[in-house]
Amino acid sequence: MTARPRSSKASPAIGDKRQAILRAALEVFAERGVNGVAVPEIAARAGVGTGTIYRYFDSKDVLVNELYRAEKQALGERLNRGIDPDMEPYALFVEFWQRLTAFAREQPHAYRFLELQDHLPYLDPASRALERQVLTPIYLRVRALQKRGVYRSDIRAEVLMALVWGAFVNLFKTERQGLVLLGAEDIAAARDACWRMCTAS
Repeated sequence: MTARPRSSKASPAIGDKRQAILRAALEVFAERGVNGVAVPEIAARAGVGTGTIYRYFDSKDVLVNELYRAEKQALGERLNRGIDPDMEPYALFVEFWQRLTAFAREQPHAYRFLELQDHLPYLDPASRALERQVLTPIYLRVRALQKRGVYRSDIRAEVLMALVWGAFVNLFKTERQGLVLLGAEDIAAARDACWRMCTAS
């Protein structure tokens, strides 16, 4: 008896299915938010059965938190890796803004997912701890510049960080909504406006 030739189409590996689920979840969460998406929609986007998702993630909340930690860790590495703490303050601000802009442009789904405003109700302690871990180096740089008299000290470091992040998020939100098309000069002008807002002089 002649053996039947094996199909050249192999079944996706376990890791591939897990990654497909994470990619699909990121896309649909970025489009409609976490609360607006049901697990069967994620499964359909990933090309797997709904039951398959529960083989890898015990619940939707578990999936959200694993995805959040993966994307937040990636953002943290992008923002903090290789930063020279002795860089001239304005150059450091420019570098930080450029890294944020590159993230928003190159990873739009991840950026949109992370800038959603409704994370808190479902983030678990590990996700909240990672959030603090990512923000701590930035906070310490802001505090150091406040002590040097570069950044204004009448506003807490956390508040300055929130103001810059809010300005950045809303700048790109207006573009996503089709209200403005941002050129390089617009992004640079917004950056410098934020710099002047933060500085003491």
